[in-house]
Amino acid sequence: MDAVVDAFMEAHQVPGMSVAVAKRGALVHAKAYGMADRDRGERLTSGHLFRIASVSKPITSVAVFQLIEQGKLNLDDRVFGPGAILGTDFGKPPFAPHVAEIRLRHLLTHTAGGWQNDGSDPMFQHLDMDHRQLIAWTIEHQPLNNAPGEHYAYSNFGYCVVGRIIEKVTGKPYDQHVRDAVLARCAVSDMRIGGNTRAQRARGEVIYYAANGEDAYDMRVDRMDSHGGWLATAPDLVRFGTHLEMLRPQSIAQMTTASAANPGYACGWAVNRVPNWWHTGSLPGTTSILVRTASGFCWSALLNTREGNGETGGALDGMMWEMVRKVKSWNA
Repeated sequence: MDAVVDAFMEAHQVPGMSVAVAKRGALVHAKAYGMADRDRGERLTSGHLFRIASVSKPITSVAVFQLIEQGKLNLDDRVFGPGAILGTDFGKPPFAPHVAEIRLRHLLTHTAGGWQNDGSDPMFQHLDMDHRQLIAWTIEHQPLNNAPGEHYAYSNFGYCVVGRIIEKVTGKPYDQHVRDAVLARCAVSDMRIGGNTRAQRARGEVIYYAANGEDAYDMRVDRMDSHGGWLATAPDLVRFGTHLEMLRPQSIAQMTTASAANPGYACGWAVNRVPNWWHTGSLPGTTSILVRTASGFCWSALLNTREGNGETGGALDGMMWEMVRKVKSWNA
């Protein structure tokens, strides 16, 4: 296993990597490799926190399905406008075309009709705006490209809105509700929303090493909360992944059923027919993955770098499968 990791780290110039593996709910392996802070000579441990980027989305999805089970939300609830979940909190009709048609399921499955993760991603613009200002501005000034439900377009902004839905129906800040309702049930207490600058690092958080001219400390990570803002250790991510049964079987089935627009993505989880469920995450200086397999495994891996083109995630997925399969008795 170490040889697989060492080869990957050398090939992708990775300063530090933390991995954790569970089988049938029990943690069977956790190990850290390399450096948390090269300048200070600080070795990485399994207790170091990393930005997990978009691996935050499955956490947000679980929180939503808990609220659905409690009768506080429905997948077909409309999001914006009179009588909708958020009402007129972020603007009043008449909205731009299709905005009033968006339902909760569209946000969870990235089928709201636009606001995709490309050069126009609202979450990486207007860094001076808070959530409320950004959502109001985007609804008014950034039109949707398609009618909701028809087209898949991966949307960080959509999950930002989901975070505000959670706040609306619980009356709590998003992160506080998730810690209380989701993470506490997984015996996870150290996860938190990350800071933006190097000076705002949490205690025990790694240093991020961006590549190809990117800047790991020039983002509003705090504003990414519900779509990409969480910090976690690799073992804690696995603890979350092995506790999805906090939801009812019907909820898990809904959460992991792909939309008609994309057979490879459900509600906050990438899926396949095996069925395996997973999510990757990528930001300047960060690469992450969480996988739950049909064969009873759950694993995570966190890096404090990424290649500038973001291709590290796909290679990391392959590396984790190769690493776990080195232990033949695990039958991955």
